[in-house]
Amino acid sequence: MKFGVVVFPGSNCDRDMYDALHYDLQQDVTMLWHKDKDLSKFNLEDCIILPGGFSYGDYLRCGAIARFSPMMQSVIEFANAGGKVFGVCNGFQILCESQLLPGGLLRNEHQQFVCKNVFITNETGKPYKIPVAHGEGRYYADENTLDTLQNNGQILYYYCNENGEVNRAANPNGSIRNIAGICNAERNVFGMMPHPERACSPVLGNIDGQEILKSLLMSAQLVK
Repeated sequence: MKFGVVVFPGSNCDRDMYDALHYDLQQDVTMLWHKDKDLSKFNLEDCIILPGGFSYGDYLRCGAIARFSPMMQSVIEFANAGGKVFGVCNGFQILCESQLLPGGLLRNEHQQFVCKNVFITNETGKPYKIPVAHGEGRYYADENTLDTLQNNGQILYYYCNENGEVNRAANPNGSIRNIAGICNAERNVFGMMPHPERACSPVLGNIDGQEILKSLLMSAQLVK
């Protein structure tokens, strides 16, 4: 599997993702410029990553301009053909703006930027300590969409406390149903607000992000 990390004007987590994949996980990674369109070096077993940051200054709405960039047109075609696409933070916002994932990301409930370690969990109930850093990370969708996500197992991570308990007190942004990350129905497009790439190095004292990246990107979890 090869990885391509898209760089937009305003991306500031692209190198974090590169370092986590290349140095911590020893993967083949290529940086992709937003004005380019060529994904011919990638096949459907590879993964394109949309990193965190403030693409195009977050003007209009977070991810709203990036969605129309030349590279995103190719990424959308790649995803619709079955290729794997992973968006983190601003990348998650771009995926929702592109309608590759349902719902959207709204201003945090407390109207403040949040930057701290939080805990997230999946169906196993195991808590993972992962950093968040966002001002518009409150996931929202209508009730029918939320029920569909839940019934199809498309909600892959929830905000929880250090014991793996999902409750309102552990929710850093007011995200509906404590949702931290979802995937599409075909399970080849995934987005999450927390930053696993910032928790991959022993130097940082936390490698929980390695397990997140391995389970989502280097296994069959994103494919049927």
